[in-house]
Amino acid sequence: MLRGFATISFWADDLEAAKDWYAELLGVQPYFSVPGPDGRAGYYEFRVGDYQHELGLIDNRFRPGGADPRPGGAVMFWHVDDLEAAVERLLSMGAALHEEITERGEGTGFATASVVDPFGNILGVMTNPHYLEVLAAAAPRT
Repeated sequence: MLRGFATISFWADDLEAAKDWYAELLGVQPYFSVPGPDGRAGYYEFRVGDYQHELGLIDNRFRPGGADPRPGGAVMFWHVDDLEAAVERLLSMGAALHEEITERGEGTGFATASVVDPFGNILGVMTNPHYLEVLAAAAPRT
């Protein structure tokens, strides 16, 4: 039934600031945008990583049920090659630590951490050997 990650949506009161923050973090500009009914930006979308997953930034004006200033909801973990460096970079950019680096099973290579971005969204990062195995298996053989 679930085939794979397609898009994750993050919300922001200041959509332009969120777009700029994520563009700096990711090193790319959004490839897609949609204006709201008033003509102001309502949505920006980035393509991220090896599989070009989508990270959508949406103006809080369009959040179902209204804006909630508290971080919450599901935590999506993005694979990173250097977890400590990723967390340090996120913190240096103004994110707040949500969960410190935590090993998930002794000696397995799985470890997670999460931060709250400056816009109130939880951003998870992890080292994930399974991700690397899938990536290697999908690589063209020469």
